[in-house]
Formats: sequence, C-alpha cells, structure tokens
Amino acid sequence: MQQRMLPKHIAIIMDGNGRWAKKRLQPRSFGHKKGVKNIFTICKYAFNLGIEAVTLYALSCENFSRPKEELDGLFDLFRQYFGKDKDKFLEMQVKIQFLGERDILPEDIRKCLTELEHLTAAYTCGILSICINYGAKQELIRAVNIAVERRERQTLQSFHNLLYTKNLPELDFVIRTGGDMRLSNFLLYQLAYAELYFTKKLWPDFSPKELDKALEDFIKRERRFGKTE
Repeated sequence: MQQRMLPKHIAIIMDGNGRWAKKRLQPRSFGHKKGVKNIFTICKYAFNLGIEAVTLYALSCENFSRPKEELDGLFDLFRQYFGKDKDKFLEMQVKIQFLGERDILPEDIRKCLTELEHLTAAYTCGILSICINYGAKQELIRAVNIAVERRERQTLQSFHNLLYTKNLPELDFVIRTGGDMRLSNFLLYQLAYAELYFTKKLWPDFSPKELDKALEDFIKRERRFGKTE
C-alpha cells in the first residue's frame, strides 16, 4: 500500500457490537467487550501503516438514553481498559485524548481518562482520540458559547481552535461499520471534505484486512476539495 497516499487522519464509527453478540446468543455486553479488544488490533495496525491520527466514536451523547444495565457494563469496560489494563494503550506509544463532555461520567472514570492522557502526553507515534459522551452538534454549540463569552469575531482558523479536534490533522476518511449509512452526530464540522466509507461488517469482525480494503478504496478516489480536475 502506498504510504504517501494514505489518509493522515481517519475516524471510525464502531457500530455493530450488540448485533454481533445477539448473533451468538450472548448479551450486548459480550459484544462491547469484543469491540474494545478490536480497538487495539485496528489501532496498532493503523499506526504501524503510518496513519497519524485515529479518532473513534465510543459513546455518543444520545447513547446515554440506553438501558442502565448496558451503560453500567460500558462503564465497567472503561474502568478496566482505561484504568486497570491501561498498559494495553501505553504499549502503542501514541498520545491518547478523550473528546466529549465528561461531567456526566462517574468520577473514578474521569480520573482514569485524565491519568491516561497525562501518561501518554509526550508520545509521538500518533494520536488516538476516543469520543465519549460526544455529539457534533453539542461540540459546535460549546465552541460558539466560548466565542460569545470571549466576544471574539471568528475566522475559520480561530473557530477550529475552539473544537475538541484542534490539535489533529484535517479529517480525511470516515469509516462506519455495521451497515448503517448515516453519521449519527459525529464530527459534522470536521468531515466537510472527508471521504466516507460504509461497510456491513460489524465492528468486532472489522479486521486489518477490512481496513486495508477501506484504505485501498480511499486511495483510488480523486479528492478535488471543490476544485476542478
């Protein structure tokens, strides 16, 4: 694969954990656990290819309306992988940041997120952004409110600096697993000129081979950014 043609920044809507578990007559929590494990497989592979930034949609604002039992199961996974088993993230040697409003999260999880960000702040092998309690509309309203409070007239660059993604390369490629063809309130501002890719593969089954397939599709596309050929 031609590294110079690869996207610098990819984002993934990791959909299908629940359906993957249901097919195996297992609870949704079983699918979420398998999905978390796949994060390490895909992210390690992506960074080894030379991709600079990977952004993952882990939990949307809207997901907080799900049953308490499912949310508690997700919170336990956060405690495990962002806390007790955080070495799996440290092994990647990439900077990790969490995007979204944290106030609604349990205090112990907020501490885990902050600690993991601190421990990886100096790593330079890439940036892994994990969106938790994130919504694109909410991010935009937040940025507008900051600008209003500062009473500053905004340019494209200054407004960009008010977003969670201010330290990331421009978003090149969005992948959604699970078969649905929608964006679900994810990075709506950032994906203005991003290429979109939808696959029916459920997230736990999305392998490095599937990522290669998506990236090969990206490389074949002509990106004109509104200009003529």
